[in-house]
Amino acid sequence: MDAFVQTLKIATYNIHKGFSHFNRRVVLHELRDRLRELDADIVFLQEAQGEHARHAGRFHNYPGGAQHEFIAEGAWPHFAYGKNCVYEAGHHGNAILSRFPILQSLNMDVSAHRFESRGLLHCEIDLSGRPRVHCVCAHFGLFAKGKRAQTSALIEYVRNEIPPDAPLIIAGDFNDWRNRMSREMSGELDMHDVFHLHNGSPARSYPAALPLLRLDRIYVRGFSVLHSDVHIGGNWQRLSDHAALSAQLKSI
Repeated sequence: MDAFVQTLKIATYNIHKGFSHFNRRVVLHELRDRLRELDADIVFLQEAQGEHARHAGRFHNYPGGAQHEFIAEGAWPHFAYGKNCVYEAGHHGNAILSRFPILQSLNMDVSAHRFESRGLLHCEIDLSGRPRVHCVCAHFGLFAKGKRAQTSALIEYVRNEIPPDAPLIIAGDFNDWRNRMSREMSGELDMHDVFHLHNGSPARSYPAALPLLRLDRIYVRGFSVLHSDVHIGGNWQRLSDHAALSAQLKSI
């Protein structure tokens, strides 16, 4: 890649804590292989297991250490993790993996109630001579009232903490099957979904076996979209309950 980064490939994936749908088997090794095949510069992960005290004893192929570090090893030298949900055996949350240096990161709790722990992980990334890009990995709740509060918290955070002229990517699992966020993201932050820009409508990403619902998003500001893709079927089958999304972006 040129010293000045002109294009950027990104991916987002809810990895379901490294287990197949219905938690039948550990799929972290296959999942890592599939993500590496995408050749993304920056990866946004949701439901990444930071620690679990019992999995290694129950599953012979469960890797040691945090899942995002296992996935990143040898491919993405820079990463950040935001702990969202904490329980007796461990915790899980959002993670961002990057080929470029992460200058700083911050995790913000946006849980709407005690039954769903949700967060925003914000990283500022140095793109080798280009303007720094701000990346936010998000995982929102299932219920409408909570999602409205989380959307408002995200908008307020971006307005207060990220310069309005800075390139910005917000990606993750928004559980937004009614597509209510896009209008607010456009009107309040001048951000647009990459699949809407490229294909005319947000991507269908859930359930992965036969995607019907538009739960996952990649919103951008300061980029045009060269390509976007939903990764289902073939080697992606029977991994997470969500489909992975990817996009090739070009700086404006």
